[in-house]
Amino acid sequence: MGIKPADALEQELKRIDGKGYKAYKDIAGEYDFKHFILFIDYVQGDPFASPSRVRVRVARRNSGFPQDTTANKSRTVALADFLTRRFFRQSKTVAKGGRGTGKGGMITIDNPGQQILERSSFLINDDFVEARCFVGLPAFGRKIAGRDATAMFFSELPEIVHSSMFFSELDQQALYRHIKTAEDADAARSTLSEKELIAFIADQSLLPRRSGIDDRPLDDPQAVLFYSDKAFRVTLDLPNNGPTPGMGIPRGVTLIAGGGYHGKSTLLHALERGVYNHVPDDGRHLAVTAKNAIKIRACDGRNIEKTDISSFISNLPMHKDTSAFSTQNASGSTSQAANIIEAVEAGAQAILLDEDTSATNFMIRDHRMQQLVAKEREPITPFIDKVRQLYSEKGVSTVLVMGGSGDYFNVADRVIRMTEYLPEDATEAAKAIAGADPVGRREEGGTGFGRIAKRIPIEQSISPYRRNQKMKISARGLREILFGETEIDLTDIEQIVDPSQTRAVAHAIYHAARYMKDGMCLQELTEKVIADIKEKGIDVLTPHVTGDLAEIRSVDLAGALNRMRTLQVRQG
Repeated sequence: MGIKPADALEQELKRIDGKGYKAYKDIAGEYDFKHFILFIDYVQGDPFASPSRVRVRVARRNSGFPQDTTANKSRTVALADFLTRRFFRQSKTVAKGGRGTGKGGMITIDNPGQQILERSSFLINDDFVEARCFVGLPAFGRKIAGRDATAMFFSELPEIVHSSMFFSELDQQALYRHIKTAEDADAARSTLSEKELIAFIADQSLLPRRSGIDDRPLDDPQAVLFYSDKAFRVTLDLPNNGPTPGMGIPRGVTLIAGGGYHGKSTLLHALERGVYNHVPDDGRHLAVTAKNAIKIRACDGRNIEKTDISSFISNLPMHKDTSAFSTQNASGSTSQAANIIEAVEAGAQAILLDEDTSATNFMIRDHRMQQLVAKEREPITPFIDKVRQLYSEKGVSTVLVMGGSGDYFNVADRVIRMTEYLPEDATEAAKAIAGADPVGRREEGGTGFGRIAKRIPIEQSISPYRRNQKMKISARGLREILFGETEIDLTDIEQIVDPSQTRAVAHAIYHAARYMKDGMCLQELTEKVIADIKEKGIDVLTPHVTGDLAEIRSVDLAGALNRMRTLQVRQG
C-alpha cells in the first residue's frame, strides 16, 4: 500500500472513534509526518493486551548525527543506547498515560540499566535513525478513544521524537562522553588477551553498589575508590582516556582473600559485570573482564543432561555412571560440578566463584576429613584438586573469593587480599604461610583434569509448542523463560542482567533449534546463533521487528539450553 500522508491516519482515527477496539487494526501501516516516517507494525487486539509495536524513522541526513558518532561498532551501539535512554525519559515526561482502559495512553521504549548493551530499541545506519517503541492505544471500556489516540500520534509522539532523535536537541557533551566511554571499555577488553590478562580495573573505579537489588553506584561520599596494588598495576593506552593505570588480573588461578565486609565479593561482582560496558557515571565503566568469563555457583534442583562430571564426581554408590550423568534434581555439589564442566564445554575463558554461593563439600575436603572418610568412600573430588589442571590443561583461568580456607594458598598463582575495599598483594605472605604450616592434606585430583565431552542437542527435545499446538516463547522477568510447556529457570545464570536479554535468549533457543538437525555440538550451535546475530542483527531472532531485545553471549545461551528439562543430547 506504500506510505500514506499523516492526515490519512488522522482521518482513520476520526472514522473509528467510538467503535469496537478491534477496529484499531485498520490503522496499521506507514505514514509520512514530514520530519519522520511512522510505522504502525502491530496493533494490539485488546486494551489490556501487550501494547502496539511502533517504529519511528528519521532520515540520517535530517537527524544531524555526525559520522564520528557511528565511526565504529562501539560508538554505534553506545549512540543507540544513549538515544534509547533519552527517548525513555522523554516519553515518561510527555506521554500522559492513564487514558481510559488498560494501558491506554502509554508511549514507552526499552529501559536500559547500568550496562550499555546492543539493543533492538534503536537501529542506526547511514540511511536513517529508527526508534522501536510501544504504544498503548486508548479506549473507554472496549470502545476506541479516537481523539486521545490522535493527541498521542500528532502531539505527544512528535514531541518525543523531536527531543530524542535529532542531534541538535541533545546534550552533545553527554552524548560524546557516553560513546567515548563505551569505546574505551571495548578497547580495554580487546587488549586483555595480548597482555595475558582476564580482567582490568582502572584506578579510581567505584565498585560498591547501593544494594543487592540496586545496581547503581553507592551514593556515599565516604565510598572508597579502587586503586591497584603496585604488584598488579598495568597501564592500558585507551583511545579517549589515554594512558590508564589500574589492576590487571593475569591468567591462571587468582585467590581473593580478606576479612568479611572488606570488599571481596564486591570485587568479584565487578569482574562478573565487567563482561559488559557501563554508563559513564557507573563507577565500573573502566572495569572490564574477558567476554566469555562465567560466574559459577551451586544451584540445588537444576537438571543435568548427559554431562560428563567424572572429573569431579565418580565412584557413586550402586556404580552409577557419571561420564554421561543425568538428573532432574541435582544437589549443590553436583550442580556446581556440572556448571563448571558445561561452562568449559561452552567456551569459557575464565570462571568466577564465590565461596558464599558454592557448595562447601565441592570446594574443599580438609586433612581431617580425609582421615575420617577415605577417598574410595568419597565420590567428590574437590575443586581445590582440579583448579590447576583446569588452567594448565584446558586454558581456563579461575578467580575465586575465599575467606574460609587457606588450603587454596597452595594452588593459587597469586593472592589478592582485600582490606577496606583496597587490594593488596598477599601472594608471598600466603606462600610463606603454606610453606611454614603444611596442611597435610593429600591431593585427590589424579594425573589429569579429565574429559570435556562434546554434547549434541537433539532437535525433537526442543519444542516451542503448547498442547494446543500454539507457539509460546516468552520471558517472565529476568530469571525465567516459558518455552512451549517448559519453564526454564535462569536463577544461577547471574550474568544475564536485563529482561531484554532474557527475551533474546528465549528466541535464540528457537533459532538454535533450526540448526540442531545439522548435528552441531552445543558450543558450535550457540556460536552459530551469535554469528547470525552479528551478521544480520538481533532482529534475526524474531519473525517481526520488536524493540525489546538485547545482546546475549553464547555461553549464556548454552546455559539456558542446559537448564531446559526437556533437553536431550547425545555425546559426540
